[in-house]
Formats: sequence, C-alpha cells, structure tokens
Amino acid sequence: MTEQVMAAIDGSQFSEGVCDYAAWASLALDAPLTFLHVVDNHPQTAEADLSGNIGLGAREHLLEELSHLDEQRAKVAQEQGRLMLKAAKERALEDGVADPATRQRNGTLVETLTELENDMRLLVIGKRGEGAHQASDHLGSNLERVVRTLHRPILMAPETFTRPERVMIAFDGSKTTRKGVEMLAKSPLFNGITCHVVIVGAETGDNRSQLEWALSTLREAGHEAEGAIRAGDVEETLRGYQQEHSIDLLVMGAYGHSRVRHLLVGSTTTTMLRRTSLPVLLLR
Repeated sequence: MTEQVMAAIDGSQFSEGVCDYAAWASLALDAPLTFLHVVDNHPQTAEADLSGNIGLGAREHLLEELSHLDEQRAKVAQEQGRLMLKAAKERALEDGVADPATRQRNGTLVETLTELENDMRLLVIGKRGEGAHQASDHLGSNLERVVRTLHRPILMAPETFTRPERVMIAFDGSKTTRKGVEMLAKSPLFNGITCHVVIVGAETGDNRSQLEWALSTLREAGHEAEGAIRAGDVEETLRGYQQEHSIDLLVMGAYGHSRVRHLLVGSTTTTMLRRTSLPVLLLR
C-alpha cells in the first residue's frame, strides 16, 4: 500500500483541526489521505462492579442488562464514528483533497495505529481526545502513548488550522535533529515555508558550526532559512523565539541527546507541548 497521511479523529474539539492539517499535509506531500476512527469496545467503566451490590437472584439478570447496554453503546459509537468519518471526508474534499478514504476499526487507538504503522507516511492526531477534560492543560494519554510507540512522524494538531508560513526546529546537533533538518530540507511539506533553526545553549564554536551546517543544508535545498543560538531554559527560550518570529509550526525530535531530549521523556510529556497552541511535528 502507498504510504499515506493518516488522520485519527474522534468527538473531541481538536477533530476539525486534525481534518484541516491532514488535508494540508496530504496536498503538500501529494500523498493519499485516510481518516481513521477507532471504536474502543472496552471503555473503563465501573458498571460491571454494580452486580456485587445486589442479591444473588437478580445478579444474572443485571449482567444480561449490562451486556445489552454494552452492545447498544458499541452500536451507537460505531454510528457516531461513521458520521464523523463522513463529515471529515466532506471537509477534506472541500479543502481540495481528491479522494480521501475512511476506515473504522474496533480496538484501542494505540494498538490500531501500531498495526497500521507501515501504511503511514505521517500521522495527524489531536492534542487530546474526546475523553479528556475540555479545559485541561495536559496532553491526552493516548497521544503520549502514541508518541512513545510509533516510529513515524506525528503531527499534533491544535483546534484551529492556520496555513504554516514559518516553521521552527529545536536543534541540538543530535542524530535525531540532524535527520530532522535533512527531512525538512527534502520534504515538499515545507516548500515555500521559512525555516528557523534554534539551538538552546552557549555560543560555542561547536554550536556555531552545527547551526551553519543546518542553515546551509536548508538553503541548498532551496529554503529560506535563518537561525539563532540562545542561552537559557529550553522551553522558555524556544517559546520566546517562537513569539518574536510569529512561528506557526514547531518541529521537534521526539528523542535527542541533550536537554531538548527531556522535553519528551518522562512520566509527563513536556510543558512545551502542553502549553503551545501551535501544531507540533514530532520526528522519530
């Protein structure tokens, strides 16, 4: 199967952003677009525990009722998913995508994406899923697991689409971020987009040569590129640069070898990702 842009949608407020960023990526990469909705038939609920609170005679009847409710819930979830997929396809057609496909699967999101990984060129997913609190400052647990499990680029989409014009890559000279610069240089996703390379650290000869390598790699590929070396806290420094230069898309290596690495490693995913309202492309 041709590698495609895959967009995971659900009932969250991020789904429209996911649709629009996926359509943009599909057109820019000239890659097929598939919308995916996963029905989890095993939601974590406490309902099954209720059977222990009643007399033995009614217990069997209650279990039958709960089983029936689960079946009904699964049917409703499937139908809701089909309607969401239909709406997503219509939105992508309006955005100019020729023939978007839709898929509905049963299971968990992470397991399903792992099975489909070989078909993906890029995964587009919302910052949080429909089960997360609307005003939460946290990333969805699904996104954290997806980032740790998949080995494909992941575009984390915000609620609202803005066509990217200025992209920033957090660069630390590691193998992952060097690959990231090379990917930026080659990828049609960034044609016509100004690329900013930022190193957080001291103004050393090594950092200067790393930055010059990154800028020349991008410029040789035809990109407009600029960059900076700045000392300070990684997250604060990157956020400051982003605001000064009106950056509208962040590119980060999911695993580097310096302080940037700590942005995505640990029990909670980075404050940078949690706080940003921008789309973030995570490279593996």
